Amino acid sequence: MPITREQSSIRRSLTYAALLLLAFGCARRQEHAQPEPASPPTKITGNSALASASENPGLLAEVAERALPAVVSVASTRAAKVESPELPLDNPFLRRFFGPSGPLPFPMPHGQAPDEHGLGSGVIVGKDLILTNAHVVEGAKELEVTQGDRRTLQAKLIGADAKSDLAVLRITSDTQGLTPLEFADSSRARLGQLVLAVGNPFGIGQTVTMGIISAKGRADLGIEAYEDFIQTDAAINPGNSGGALVDLEGKLIGIPTAILSRSGGYMGVGFAIPSNMAKPIMTSLVEHGRVMRGYLGVAIQNVDAELAKALSLPSAEGVLISDVSPRSPAEKAGIQRGDVIVSIDGQRVQTTGQLRNMVAAAGVNATVKVEALRSGKAHTFNVKLGSMPDEAAAPASSTPGASSRLGVGVAPLDAATREQAKLPADVRGVLVTSVEPGSPAATAGIRPGDVIEQVDKQPVTSPEQLSEKWGKSSGSTAFLVWRDGHTFFAAVKHP
Repeated sequence: MPITREQSSIRRSLTYAALLLLAFGCARRQEHAQPEPASPPTKITGNSALASASENPGLLAEVAERALPAVVSVASTRAAKVESPELPLDNPFLRRFFGPSGPLPFPMPHGQAPDEHGLGSGVIVGKDLILTNAHVVEGAKELEVTQGDRRTLQAKLIGADAKSDLAVLRITSDTQGLTPLEFADSSRARLGQLVLAVGNPFGIGQTVTMGIISAKGRADLGIEAYEDFIQTDAAINPGNSGGALVDLEGKLIGIPTAILSRSGGYMGVGFAIPSNMAKPIMTSLVEHGRVMRGYLGVAIQNVDAELAKALSLPSAEGVLISDVSPRSPAEKAGIQRGDVIVSIDGQRVQTTGQLRNMVAAAGVNATVKVEALRSGKAHTFNVKLGSMPDEAAAPASSTPGASSRLGVGVAPLDAATREQAKLPADVRGVLVTSVEPGSPAATAGIRPGDVIEQVDKQPVTSPEQLSEKWGKSSGSTAFLVWRDGHTFFAAVKHP
């Protein structure tokens, strides 16, 4: 029931009286108290941090003060995405040709849209490195990095990985006085463990919120292609993306990346990329300009009780192989449709998300030990992993994150790919599987589903050829592209 002003006034009076009595009692006890010897300061490490947080309220302030200088604001400027306008309902001539609804199949003339501005966070994790989310810097023409003390840092993008939503920036200005955060071992994170989220929500400035780790290993949420999230109830809001989730030792345990919300704001369920996943991805981006994930070449699905019963499996554990790609690493090793993978390199596998992450993290050309069940019997396969088909076209460069990046994922036109994409037998080239927004390919109008047949009038039959020919070209390069039964030339400009 609502509280009136009169009731509120009475309550305040009673509260003041109670505080006076409490203060008087404390003073009387102090007169008779014996002074206690001062205890030496203790270093808070490991599991003792949780108990010490309640015994030492200043601990949280110390952790926050340690983390704040390493968390920065990342502002981006990008070209606005302009959609083709809807067909006018009162134009029967256009409707006759293009149908009763839907966008035009070509852009209508329009004025230049103003640039869009985004704001997120980042974490200094090395002498001159900043780790953030890929969606914070996606399509950015300009980046501005600012510390909490309003010091501006010059930085450039080294590389971004949309599949994990991670990106790395390199600081190109003076790095003197910067204090990077140390990575924690996220595998040791415990449910109920206190954590702090540090970032720049809503662009209001650096903010610290506190919560607990409420779940681990969250996957199959459909947020990213590769998921192994730490879930926390520490307040995470728009602008916190790319910031820091730190433990009570002041170490980076995760990168906040998403929230589960019906309103767009904090509802107590936030997700962070664990440090043990972020660190190797960051290293790969720095060393290669892209993430080199392992590739097994199988279609997979989870095993539930009904499926286990139908397949006469001993239990609903492991991951079922529903298909094997021709000439893939899995096929070469002898893995077959219907096999159930139960472990990789001795680590138990229970979900498709776990299997996908394990294979990807193992890396290209790594040999992994795969244990599987076939007709109830255990089998072991030594599989030499390959490279993800849609990542094979990312150009290698002597300079990580070089501006020559084309911005497409492609796959070779083998029999399986051709059948899946329903391509005619006479079409030759590489299939475009993904296009990065704002990339040279996207600007030239190349779309997923297109087939790149030629680069500078030279045939392209593999992702490696595409990467090589694009890397050798400069200025505007002519691409011959097949789409929906006809070909056209696209002028792709090097940035």
